[in-house]
Amino acid sequence: MTLFHDAETKLGLPFRHPAALLATWFGAGLLRGPAGTWGSLAALPFAWVIEGEFGRCGLVLAAIVVFRIGCWAADVVERRSGVADLGAIVIDEVAAQWLVLAVVPRGLLAYALGFGLFRAADILKPWPVSWADRRIGSGFGVMFDDVLAAGYAGVALMLLMQ
Repeated sequence: MTLFHDAETKLGLPFRHPAALLATWFGAGLLRGPAGTWGSLAALPFAWVIEGEFGRCGLVLAAIVVFRIGCWAADVVERRSGVADLGAIVIDEVAAQWLVLAVVPRGLLAYALGFGLFRAADILKPWPVSWADRRIGSGFGVMFDDVLAAGYAGVALMLLMQ
């Protein structure tokens, strides 16, 4: 119960609200510790199933859909909480993690490397990721800097998996 009570306080809306559920990726962003890492980890089993059923193109399409939904959900949570890029918002990690994984065939090694490379790019924020993180606001900004980080991680993953 504490998780959901804390969620309402932190997010500025009830956890059952669709924007709260999606922005936190069904609560992953509310877990103790590094929320972005939890969000990226929570993305992996979904990616495995989506790629297994629909291939890499399906994973890219799913990432695009989640990106669009994430822009809305992150914007609602930002407005309701009054906090820009609230740490509990992890839907951005989900969409970006899926983009990284879409560049290589499905496999445990590829997923592990893709996870690690994306987390590194998301944490280190090389330019223009850092620029986007500081300069682009709203739900779009929350989502966009992670997509840029996914680009770095995706290229690195492709090179490593050759």
